[in-house]
Amino acid sequence: MNAYLFLKLIHIFAVIIFMGNIITGLFWMRMADKTNDFRIISFTMKGIIKSDQWFTIPGVIIITAGGIAAAIQGGLPLLRTGWIFWSIIMFIISGIVFSVKLAPLQKKIHHLAEKNKTENSHLAMYRSSLKQWEQWGLVAVLTPIAAMIMMVLKMPVSSGF
Repeated sequence: MNAYLFLKLIHIFAVIIFMGNIITGLFWMRMADKTNDFRIISFTMKGIIKSDQWFTIPGVIIITAGGIAAAIQGGLPLLRTGWIFWSIIMFIISGIVFSVKLAPLQKKIHHLAEKNKTENSHLAMYRSSLKQWEQWGLVAVLTPIAAMIMMVLKMPVSSGF
């Protein structure tokens, strides 16, 4: 097996783990919220935060390193190959949304769920935070999906540089 194919395999494997984790996080939080049991909601959000530490963040590192290394090994210019360039832009947008919006909201939701286990005085704030988390989570999921589609279909061909 040549180096390019091996690096591409690592890149694709990391994408599978990353995408699976971020999509299932949204799913499990939706399921937990439907219970209206703040012990379950708190536990679920704590698990999502932990899974981001174990799968999402390492996935980002491996996707980036493996993808860049594969492109270099394959002789593909990163900024002049449209499907690589725009995929990187989508991935960056997702990362910004995660770090600026989602991660703080996850901590806030976990904290509010912990508070609501004993008192329901923070219910409105919890609902508002969860709605924001779902909306920003959708952005954070759709941008890497767009990147994956561009990478697989190799579109657009040029980046304009």
